[in-house]
Amino acid sequence: MKKSFLFIVLIFTLITSCKSQTEEVQNISVNDLEVILKKNKNIQLLDVRTPGECSKGTIENALEINVKSADFENLALSKLDKSKPVYVYCKSGGRSKTASEILLKKGFQPYNVLGGYTAWSGKN
Repeated sequence: MKKSFLFIVLIFTLITSCKSQTEEVQNISVNDLEVILKKNKNIQLLDVRTPGECSKGTIENALEINVKSADFENLALSKLDKSKPVYVYCKSGGRSKTASEILLKKGFQPYNVLGGYTAWSGKN
């Protein structure tokens, strides 16, 4: 009986540890994003910077939702499709990581763009 209990605990621990590893935000580079955009211009691309930052330039076809806005979650839930990946960027990668974590908890498949718009504009 004791061995069975230990076996069940071991299996449960393995299952939950595997699950937590797959439920992490994935990071991609601006090079990766460029390849993805060349293959499909109709992706869910989310700019989470402030309106002032966005006014200085964005990546074409990006949806703008300020992650610091009180209604970020509601706007994201109403404007994004959970069945498709979401590519998230900010100025340099910090706020997009936060936004990606929020989206992940809400059932989305987010990809955090490392380096953000700064890396994108430097490359393009």
